[in-house]
Amino acid sequence: MSDSGTKALPKTIIALGLEGSANKLGVGIVKHIYADGIPADAELVPEVVELSNVRDTYNPPAGEGFLPRDVAAHHRSVIIPLLKKAFEEAKITHKELDCICYTKGPGMGAPLQSVALVARTLSQLWKVPLVGVNHCVGHIEMGRAITGAQNPVVLYVSGGNTQVIAYSQQTYRIFGETLDIAIGNCLDRFARVLKLPNDPSPGYNIEQYAKRGSKFIELPYTVKGMDVSFSGILSFIEKIAKTESGKHTPEDLCYSLQENMFAMLVEITERAMAHIGSNEVLVVGGVGCNVRLQEMMGQMAKERGGKVFATDMRYCIDNGIMIAQAGALAFARGFTTSIDDSWITQRFRTDQVHVEWRT
Repeated sequence: MSDSGTKALPKTIIALGLEGSANKLGVGIVKHIYADGIPADAELVPEVVELSNVRDTYNPPAGEGFLPRDVAAHHRSVIIPLLKKAFEEAKITHKELDCICYTKGPGMGAPLQSVALVARTLSQLWKVPLVGVNHCVGHIEMGRAITGAQNPVVLYVSGGNTQVIAYSQQTYRIFGETLDIAIGNCLDRFARVLKLPNDPSPGYNIEQYAKRGSKFIELPYTVKGMDVSFSGILSFIEKIAKTESGKHTPEDLCYSLQENMFAMLVEITERAMAHIGSNEVLVVGGVGCNVRLQEMMGQMAKERGGKVFATDMRYCIDNGIMIAQAGALAFARGFTTSIDDSWITQRFRTDQVHVEWRT
């Protein structure tokens, strides 16, 4: 209600999201509906309508990783067709957009730059405001919107990030994180050792191998307070795979690697839950699709009288609509990015973002 007692007019925000921080290029369009207008002092909880969410993935040959320059070339080659497809699915034109959101960071420099260039160009061509978005916050906000989790401890696990996060005072605070490589990077690099395909993803193929494993191989378990370390585990299991190949099957190696690393994540997540008094866990990021990780986290949460929330591959893997989701929330609070400030950064921490749309 306004000061005069009249009901506030409904407000709609339509946002285009462009994500290209790694080997996935995503374009998404979301509509936020505020039936009673945008509240001035309350947390923003709009009705979220997904209009489109399309994606294209760069997959190098089996046993190889991807180089930033090759990923950037892929993004440049497919972004125009992907944009057209997104608008066709959404059944809107660019004239209906309220803002264009792009991943400002973190991520790989060349792919980030290629997508930011497109966002910057479209913003000037179409005269639509630009919104730079933190990739990690995009994952969190999309997870919250899809699952309905209220005040969860967030486990963010992907190819480039491993963090345990909780919200406080308009900031997503990092309680624990990897001290070296991300869990997704560890899985990807071990998949290369085993020459597993990159399609649909190395981590997915390791998960399938792990399902057929049964013999647990003792590996280093490296938890340091609230932080974890994966580089030593990777070196250890790479050595086993190369020198004791006749002694252990690839399936048992994948099984052991998953069980070991996921147990580490469960431990630090449970500790964060106890600290903030939450009984909810939200798992986001590409590795969050792993069913075994969800099972282990769910068992821990159940023992605490809690619940685990997770999304499927449409949302846990990098996508454009998550960038549109976080960007639309920021835009509703008046945030925009000027062309002069529309640079990208490979280092953009989750706790550097002012989450103004929450109370």
